Amino acid sequence: MTIDYDRLRSRVFPDVVQTYGPRDVILYALGLGLGNNPMDAHQLQHVYEDGLRVLPTMAVVLGHPGFWQRDPGTGIAWQSVVHGEQSLVVHRPLPVSGSVTGRMVVEEIIDKGPGRGAHLHTRRDLFDNADGALLCVLRSNAICRADGGFGGPAVDMPAAPPLPRREPDRFLDFAIPQQAALIYRLSGDDNPLHADPAVARLAGFERPILHGLCSYGIAGHAVATMAAGGDASRVRRLDARFSAPVYPGDVLRTDVWLGESEGVRFRCRVSARNVTVLDRGLAQIVP
Repeated sequence: MTIDYDRLRSRVFPDVVQTYGPRDVILYALGLGLGNNPMDAHQLQHVYEDGLRVLPTMAVVLGHPGFWQRDPGTGIAWQSVVHGEQSLVVHRPLPVSGSVTGRMVVEEIIDKGPGRGAHLHTRRDLFDNADGALLCVLRSNAICRADGGFGGPAVDMPAAPPLPRREPDRFLDFAIPQQAALIYRLSGDDNPLHADPAVARLAGFERPILHGLCSYGIAGHAVATMAAGGDASRVRRLDARFSAPVYPGDVLRTDVWLGESEGVRFRCRVSARNVTVLDRGLAQIVP
C-alpha cells in the first residue's frame, strides 16, 4: 500500500484529552535521564516533588494521538519512519498538573521521489482545559524513508538557517542511561523501534535507538542550563533537526552559541562516534 496524498492530507484526528500530574512530570524527566546525578540541582528540580518544575519539552508527550502511522490506512511503511525535525513554541508554561487537549492536523506531505522517502509535516496545538488557553504549538516532520514516489508535492518547507561558523560559547556533556528509551516510552511513544532489537534491525539499525524526542528533551534541558540559568520556564521556543540516530549509552554533547540575532543556536554531537545528531537548533529565551 502507498500513501494516498489527499486522504492522508485531510486525515481527521480526534482531540486527545489528557490529565497529568507530578508523577507524570517526574517520569518524563527520568526518561530523559535526569536524576543521574542526584547532586545536580538543575536536574533535581525536575525529578523531585519538593519544588517540582516542568520541562517545556514535556509538551511533546501530552495530548498526542500515539504512533498513529501504524494504521494501515495511512499507507505509511511505519517500520521505516524516523523523526526529522521538531519545533516547540510555548505560549504559556505548563503547570505541574492539569488537563490538556491536543488537536492535531497534517500540514503537508512532501514527496522526495522514489527511493528518497517522504516528509510528513504535522502540527499539534495544546490547550489548557481549565480556561481554554493555548499552551503550546508543536510542529513535527517525520521522515517516511520507504514512502517516496506517491505523486505528492516535491517542494519542501523552508530549511532552518545554518549554525554560526565560530566556535560555540559553551558546551555540556550528558551521559544517556542505557535504559533511557525503555523509560521514555512509558510517557506515550511506544514505537517498538526503541525497544525491540528485531524491529530495529529491520529498520537498518544495529540495535534499538533512542527516541528523537528524548534527545530533543535532553537538548532542551542543556540549553536551559547553559543559557537560562537552569530556569527551563524561560525557554519559549525550541527547534531542532534530527541528523543521526542516538543510542542509549551515548554521551550527548550540546554546544550553544549565545548572542545571535535569531536567539540561542545549538547542536548536539556524540563525540565518540564523531557525529552530529541534532543540528541547526534554535532556542528563544525570555528574561
